[in-house]
Amino acid sequence: MAKAERRNAGNHDITLDEDFYSRHGHEFHNQNIQSSAECLKLFTSSPSIRYLKHASATIRLCSPQGPMTQFTVFGSPYSPRHGHWAFYYDAPVDPSNDAQLTKIWDRIPQHTDLVVTHTPPRTLCDATDEQRASGCEALRRALWRVQPRLAVCGHIHDGRGAARVTWDTVSENGTYAEKPVLAWADPGAENKKLSLVDLTGRKGPLLKPGETCVVNAAMMKSRYPHKGGKEFYKPIVVDVDLPVWTEE
Repeated sequence: MAKAERRNAGNHDITLDEDFYSRHGHEFHNQNIQSSAECLKLFTSSPSIRYLKHASATIRLCSPQGPMTQFTVFGSPYSPRHGHWAFYYDAPVDPSNDAQLTKIWDRIPQHTDLVVTHTPPRTLCDATDEQRASGCEALRRALWRVQPRLAVCGHIHDGRGAARVTWDTVSENGTYAEKPVLAWADPGAENKKLSLVDLTGRKGPLLKPGETCVVNAAMMKSRYPHKGGKEFYKPIVVDVDLPVWTEE
């Protein structure tokens, strides 16, 4: 089996946001001041981990028993400002305010296969328990532009799950439109089965060109202060076909 490990941070990984930590690290009284450079080195010095801080990389997998596959991944730790944490950016209260939408997601290259962000896109796996959309509209528009096979996020714990969206690029309703979204039924809910998202056509509908599967892979189920102890969701496993590469 070929294996690749990719990591990016999130808003609670304060020591990995060097600028934030240098200004606010002393405000977190539950830990001693640490070295951001040394914390980051734990990832960047590992030969088996690719750490992505708002960057992309092409990963090639080589398996003696199977085909050689590759994919382009973009990873980012950033999310809209909420509270006092790391890797935040400003986002407008009104998501229809085009002039105030962040340009940060313009960095996602076209033809990216996998987008991994801390924040979810707006209206896709981002609903809180109050049923309020909490994701980023600028990211949703970037996904409409790029149309990756898979977009993985977290951050909004109540939004854990998956949805398949077909991007409508010819609609008369305007740019950034979507066709009806196909929700995911967790086969591992309330049982011991695997929480599997199958995009290969073997155990579910085949992922088609122009579709993106958005997966909110949040692990934390309980809320702070976690009365009765912390509770966790099962990991979500995604099966997806990848492009094949050959040696030149």
